[in-house]
Amino acid sequence: MSEQLLEAHRVMKAAEQLGVSLSSRQAEQLLQYMALLLKWNRTYNLTALRDPEQVLIQHIFDSLSVVIPFEKYLDTKKPSAAVIVDVGSGGGLPGVVLAICHPDWKITCVDAVEKKMAFVRQVSAALNLDNLSAQHGRIEALDPLNADILVSRAFASLHDFVSLGQKHVAPNGIVAAMKGQQPATEIAELEQNTTWKVIRTEPLHVPELGAQRCLVWIGRH
Repeated sequence: MSEQLLEAHRVMKAAEQLGVSLSSRQAEQLLQYMALLLKWNRTYNLTALRDPEQVLIQHIFDSLSVVIPFEKYLDTKKPSAAVIVDVGSGGGLPGVVLAICHPDWKITCVDAVEKKMAFVRQVSAALNLDNLSAQHGRIEALDPLNADILVSRAFASLHDFVSLGQKHVAPNGIVAAMKGQQPATEIAELEQNTTWKVIRTEPLHVPELGAQRCLVWIGRH
């Protein structure tokens, strides 16, 4: 079996473990995205990870782990096309992965580094992802984006993430922060100093990753 087929099999297996419904075309797009990320990373420093194995598990599989939690939330709140804004997206994580998995979701990646957003635009064009866009700028300086879900992956502390990004959350929207271990200190700081509260902390299982991950759901008081 060729290396490419083996990788595609791993992606499909990881998706299956997570309960994510992926077509062979979507698995191929995820691998094309990973290849572009590794290629551009040699010049543009999009991620600290250089090893394809680490990128596959710690970036692609990690981003896949929030697809089902987002689906479950949106099924109850937003039956029509959802707007998801990925803050501090870097090379498009988790935004690009979400856009590939759900062509019906409108994904906007935001980052203060222009070259990273140029890369996301290139990915959108190369993979024909009409639902994926990128905005360069500081999140607090942009016009409101009306997100049903405002997501970040290791962008900032919970307090800073919510404080900087709150104007972009739709009236019935929610904030979702991808974290490692449950951030008890950050939760306390958030709830003491803002009008937002943690609704729940959901454990995330990332296939082939031997580390704790969780999704912190944050809503308005």
